[in-house]
Amino acid sequence: MRINKYLATCGIASRRKVEELILAGKISVNGKIVTNLATDIDITKDKVKMDDSEVNLVEDKVYYLLNKPKGYISSAKDDKGRKTILELIDTDERIFPVGRLDYDTEGLIILTNDGDLSHKLMHPSHEIEKTYVANIKGPLLESELAVLRSGVIIDGVRTAKSSIKKLKYAEGVTRVQLTIHEGRNRQIKKMFEAIGKEVLFLKRVAIGEIKLGGLSRKEYRKLSETEVEYLKKA
Repeated sequence: MRINKYLATCGIASRRKVEELILAGKISVNGKIVTNLATDIDITKDKVKMDDSEVNLVEDKVYYLLNKPKGYISSAKDDKGRKTILELIDTDERIFPVGRLDYDTEGLIILTNDGDLSHKLMHPSHEIEKTYVANIKGPLLESELAVLRSGVIIDGVRTAKSSIKKLKYAEGVTRVQLTIHEGRNRQIKKMFEAIGKEVLFLKRVAIGEIKLGGLSRKEYRKLSETEVEYLKKA
């Protein structure tokens, strides 16, 4: 088994993150540091360590859905000392978030120790839809919504087509629902910036058919078997 897949299967982190750990010289096999992502290991006899801690296969995989509040980062730890979403879940499992929500963005995020599923959902070729509600400063014209639906240029690259509808306008704020299938950094905020609009509030309410439902901020639950199977097949 390739070393990156083995580490992800062990629940160390997502496939992308464990590749960073390998390249940074954090992983050893039988006492020797390895930095080649193509390294193969024999899971029956090779001893793999991250720094000085032995890494073993995860027998039980867990899947959580969290309603992330603002003021938390979507990471296992933060070098700036900010609060992380892992502080909100009471578990002994070594879990990590699937993807990210910005520090000031709320809503649905999945955490797991299943590195293979995380890799699948995060791969650029995977186009699972993500639905958000957002409060936008000022009114929004139908012509502006049409521009967003057809795609705008962000960092020199046009976004894919999206679905967006106006929910209401009150007291100088327009509330919209937006569905995208890309996962570019700060994508929704940059999309509105491209048409001269400011996002005041942003919350993810669904990933594909997985919905946030009635969870309050900071609350979480385990995904059902049906939801896990849906994600694996999506």
